Amino acid sequence: MGALDNWQFCPRCGGELNTVDDHLACATCGERYWANAIPGVQGILERDGRVLLARRAHEPRCGHWDLPGGFVNETEEPIDALRREFVEETGLEVEPVELLRIDIEPYDGRHVFSVTWIVRGEGEPVAADDVEELRWFARDALPDEMAFPGQEKVLRAWAAR
Repeated sequence: MGALDNWQFCPRCGGELNTVDDHLACATCGERYWANAIPGVQGILERDGRVLLARRAHEPRCGHWDLPGGFVNETEEPIDALRREFVEETGLEVEPVELLRIDIEPYDGRHVFSVTWIVRGEGEPVAADDVEELRWFARDALPDEMAFPGQEKVLRAWAAR
């Protein structure tokens, strides 16, 4: 299901929406709407050959392992979002070192334009916000199943470095 499925009326003026090619258009005010991917960021924090993963405390995929990260706010720079999410979820201030990869992956009925950085940060992480637990995993002992399929590709790319 797409983000605009079942939209019938324009949220700006209440006019009828019509499907036009790859978007919806309002017959009354002319406003147009697209179902774009949602921007997200995540980071690989490595220490002593191990990566920090976060166990999700909420749905979707509650209880599954996840990379620290999250969604980019509307006017937020992606690197600022990465730093904010790490502080919120781990208490750590991080700096991106290298862009690892960019993926588009399914998420809760939508798709996320996901940007992954290798990051560095000092201190002891503490689970907070929507994280139940934090744990370090070695390359050869990664979880069998991550919260989202794209993260398995990300971790394989990291492990192969």
